[in-house]
Amino acid sequence: MQSPQVKESTVNLNNHLYETDFYAWTQQQANLLRYQQWNQVDLANLIEEVESLGRKERQELRNRLSILIGHLLKWEYQSSKRSRSWLATIRIQRRDIIKLLSENPSLQSSLEVALQEAYENARDLASAETNLPLSTFPPQCLYLWEDIINLNFYPGESANDDLMQ
Repeated sequence: MQSPQVKESTVNLNNHLYETDFYAWTQQQANLLRYQQWNQVDLANLIEEVESLGRKERQELRNRLSILIGHLLKWEYQSSKRSRSWLATIRIQRRDIIKLLSENPSLQSSLEVALQEAYENARDLASAETNLPLSTFPPQCLYLWEDIINLNFYPGESANDDLMQ
């Protein structure tokens, strides 16, 4: 068992490294866990970082949905400017969202809130990138989840065949 002085010294070293060289701290913590040196693990900061990892996954879902829905809005409301770039963005975001959800199935329980938050950002994105007033876009998302991730769904008029090929 460690003396109180040794334990306090370990805590101070962990906190210092955590604040000054995060990468080195992560490597140190991984080694301490690997070799089961439980009494030296920076538990407080480790808990914070593990929780942060979960928040980052939710944030990635929201960000990808924002981009995808923003491009779906652009696709629908500015059909004359549709491009292969928009099409690629829609396809990539859909595949990445599907993969993210398959790797993190518990994120499904966050979908409703993520969609609401993402839609607010999507409206801003669509408005800024189309130069259309924000009021052009419905205040609530009208796309169904099944359509949003459907690889064949494109709102509004169908695209030109040459664009879709």
